[in-house]
Amino acid sequence: MQKVPASIFNDVIGPVMRGPSSSHVAGAARIGAIVKDALGEKPVKISVDFDVNGSLAASHDGHGTDMGFICGILGKPITDADVHHYARLAEEAGVEVLFNVLDYGAEHPNNYRMELIGVSGRRQLWEGVSVGGGMIEMQRYNGFSLAIAGDYYEVLAEAGASARAMMDEAIAALAVSPDQIDISEKDGKILYDLKYAAAPDRSCLREKLGAAGAEEPLFIAPVLPVLSYGGCSVPFTKAAQMLKQNDAALRMWELAASYEAARGNISTETVLAKMEEIVGIMEGALNNGLKGTSFEDRILGPQAFLIDKAKDSGSLIPCDLLNCAIKSVTAIMETKSSMGVIVAAPTAGSCGCLPGTLLGVGIALGKTREEITKAMLAAGLIGIFIANSATFAAEVGGCQVECGAGSGMAAAGLVELMGGNAAQCVDAASMALQNITGLACDPVANRVEVPCLGKNVMGASNAIASANMALAGYDKVIPLDETIAAMYQIGLQLPLDLRCTFGGLGKTPTARRIYKEFKAKETH
Repeated sequence: MQKVPASIFNDVIGPVMRGPSSSHVAGAARIGAIVKDALGEKPVKISVDFDVNGSLAASHDGHGTDMGFICGILGKPITDADVHHYARLAEEAGVEVLFNVLDYGAEHPNNYRMELIGVSGRRQLWEGVSVGGGMIEMQRYNGFSLAIAGDYYEVLAEAGASARAMMDEAIAALAVSPDQIDISEKDGKILYDLKYAAAPDRSCLREKLGAAGAEEPLFIAPVLPVLSYGGCSVPFTKAAQMLKQNDAALRMWELAASYEAARGNISTETVLAKMEEIVGIMEGALNNGLKGTSFEDRILGPQAFLIDKAKDSGSLIPCDLLNCAIKSVTAIMETKSSMGVIVAAPTAGSCGCLPGTLLGVGIALGKTREEITKAMLAAGLIGIFIANSATFAAEVGGCQVECGAGSGMAAAGLVELMGGNAAQCVDAASMALQNITGLACDPVANRVEVPCLGKNVMGASNAIASANMALAGYDKVIPLDETIAAMYQIGLQLPLDLRCTFGGLGKTPTARRIYKEFKAKETH
């Protein structure tokens, strides 16, 4: 089962969504969409199990897992304005979804074990994981091992093991060959997973595979914006490789555009246009937050306006650029907390740090949309190095791989914004990441607000300082690739309580009181 390199628009900057957490909402929605597609008919009853020792057991309701999964099952985009009414929407659609917390020894903290029953009585068993930033991997289907990330058109064909030669012959004779073929065996049966970069001819596949002895194949559409393809390759996967190959002294944004063009088999112009579109959505989230937001189910009310109010009264420490970044980060986080549309960059929990920093500083310095777009691309390439060598899931590595990663990405983006070279971008990212190793994820009251806002703001100030240090020529000492490896190792050593459950600040008396108040509201 071949693993493809990370994509800026799949793994790093995106998805575009509503809700508190990309791992929980977007990841769950993608898992729901895949299993619904595979069922091939209307589901009427679904049972979803979370392991008692994983992160979802405690956080699936407050972090939006239930909402995301049901929206995926219903085929509802997670950018729709009424996604938070998911329970009512499921009831109206006649779909029963049960969420259970059981002890079944899941290996990953974001594991989903699912049973689906369709309107005809068809039954399927699935197991998958949300791996961070909205990315997922479906790992088991009816006991077969597989690997579906949502970046291909998938065709699952089951047959008796004795039909393998006929199946191989039928697949080899197809007019359009799969880009990748994965095969799994169990109990005298065999499962073929045919992966296509473009939508295959379903009627042809039914005919050819059926004649070879296969059962009715399952067809699954991709859920990611950038698809994979046969022979998918990228020019580099680590920072050191990139710098060594950069004989032409290309800017960081150019290297990023080149990487993503190769990864997605698209043009660099398409990459730039896509990133400009995303920057526009980020600006919308910023402006929405500055106007003031409201939403009942939240801890923090609107606060972004307080920066300008305090500045006008002369009560702030004079630091206009940093204060503009603080205001921008806060505004985007408030849009997230009010169920507005945001871009997970690299996650929803850290959605304020990178865009808030680059937009806030860019606005303060009078930078153009094009300059900010190129800075965002440079930041995205740092995220690629993190995605390829570590994770964006706080459930695995703590907040250092969410707000911390966002800070490292923002530092590189700021260097690009100021005209720095690729090496300086990489050094700024390394210094920023070195400053946040060990950062815990300890949300209060099962809401992605406190201390998340402060950590996003901290990430912004750290990015500004690190960018200036790199531009001034400070010695980063530890190369970026080594820093990322160390950060990941530290994250794996953090106790489970400090990886997006209820440890740290989440266990304080005040946090417990706030949590009880929210639960009391839910019962009335």
